[in-house]
Amino acid sequence: MTGLPVGRRVAQWRVRRNMTQQQFADRLGKSKSWVDKVERGVRPLERMSNLREVAEALRIDLEVLLAERIGQPVAAVAGVARVRAALARYHVEASPRPPDVAQVRARLDHAEQSYRHARYPILLGLLPGLLDAAREARVARPGRAAEELLVSAYGLVALVLVKVGQGELAWLAADRGMAVALATDDARLAALATVPLSQALRAVGRRRSAMETALVAARRLPPHDPAGDARRDGAPPLRVTLLLQAALAAAGRGDERRAAGLLDQAATAAGTVADDAGRASVEAARILAEVAVGDVPAATVRHERLVAGAQWRWLPPEHRAAYLFDVARAQALAGDVPRAGRALLDAERTARGEVHDRPAVRDLVAAVARSPAAPPDLSRLAATLRV
Repeated sequence: MTGLPVGRRVAQWRVRRNMTQQQFADRLGKSKSWVDKVERGVRPLERMSNLREVAEALRIDLEVLLAERIGQPVAAVAGVARVRAALARYHVEASPRPPDVAQVRARLDHAEQSYRHARYPILLGLLPGLLDAAREARVARPGRAAEELLVSAYGLVALVLVKVGQGELAWLAADRGMAVALATDDARLAALATVPLSQALRAVGRRRSAMETALVAARRLPPHDPAGDARRDGAPPLRVTLLLQAALAAAGRGDERRAAGLLDQAATAAGTVADDAGRASVEAARILAEVAVGDVPAATVRHERLVAGAQWRWLPPEHRAAYLFDVARAQALAGDVPRAGRALLDAERTARGEVHDRPAVRDLVAAVARSPAAPPDLSRLAATLRV
């Protein structure tokens, strides 16, 4: 059904379900004329409540109905469905030939590298099998290595689901990882699980919970290392990352003073270990916090200084591109369409998947490209994305 308007998709799925227009209308509590107009495209389905009702009546996920409408590739929709199915497998039994923990670790390392380069469709294909393997490895060879492997796998699933607009499902995956971590009574493992959990909570608008969860995890890290244990992948130390999550959640709630204080703590922690990636992450978060509380002019000055400096390259491509999207959104809301367009184009050059495979970014491209003030290349990008 790739390329079909929503109304035609409704008609196709209705036929698949062996329903007449009258039967479908009765199920929705609508008239047959209403259904006919929707299917012919005369009456557009604009309200999300109506779209949900139609999807439920057809017994399909809303993402399937909207896949082409929001520009999300059908492969991504299928990938989300497979991840959802993997999360729904509750009982894992030991296999006669259980996977080796080291081999699963290598698979996870590869997946994490794909995430750092925003290869989300690839990840949606890899993650269900990786999650199953991590769970089997823990059942067969329980211990710290297998537990950390499973926590990391759940966390990566949550992060990818946030990217493709599946906040509630991401929260579920992150919560599963947190449950495994808390059962070990290991503060560092709990902190590791808290990072994706905080991101998922922010994605569904639960900023207070995201802030409090991150702060609790940061406080419980061992005191012997002021910055917390360093991340194995070269990312900022856990304490820095948790403080940044808390700061962004506070800024999202409009708590400017709390956000500034947390950012200062993160900067101190990053400086203690001379961490370049950490300092770049703090500066990027400070800019986004200023955007969140409405200080776009100050944020713009900081942004220009950040992207021109050497620290900018310490951030992985996914982080840089995601940051550029947030900046572009703020600039578009402030009416600075040329800057917003350039930021989106820079995001595409930095990590193509961050623009091509994230529904939220594609929607912003569509909105900015409509303006006569948008850069010419943005029209090319919008046409490529078919938005």
